Amino acid sequence: MSNEPSIFSRIIAREIPADVVFESDSIIAITDIAPKAPVHVLVIPKTESYSNVTELAAGDPALLAEMVGVAQRIATEKSNGEFRLVFNTGASAGQSVFHVHAHVLSGALTEGSLAD
Repeated sequence: MSNEPSIFSRIIAREIPADVVFESDSIIAITDIAPKAPVHVLVIPKTESYSNVTELAAGDPALLAEMVGVAQRIATEKSNGEFRLVFNTGASAGQSVFHVHAHVLSGALTEGSLAD
C-alpha cells in the first residue's frame, strides 16, 4: 500500500473536485464519476484508518453503522428508498482504492462491473 493519500483523502481535503451530496464530521458522500446505475453514490469515511469494510467492522462498528444510515438517507432523497449497498474488498473483488467506501446504487445497473 502507498504512503500517498488516497484519491478519497484528496477529495476530502478538497484537493480534487467532486460532487458532494452529503457531508458530516466523519463521512463524505460523492456522486460516482463512472456510474453503474441511475443513482450511484460513494459513501466514504473521512478516516484513512481502514482499507476495507472488514477492517472497519472490527475497528469501528459505529462508523460502519453511520455509513449505512447515510446510504439509506441518500437512497430516500434520490430514489424510492430502496438500494443496493456494495463494498468491494480486495483487488480481485474489484477494489482499487484501499480506503473503505460503500457504493449506494439504485435503479437498473448499467453494463460493466462495480470495480472502483
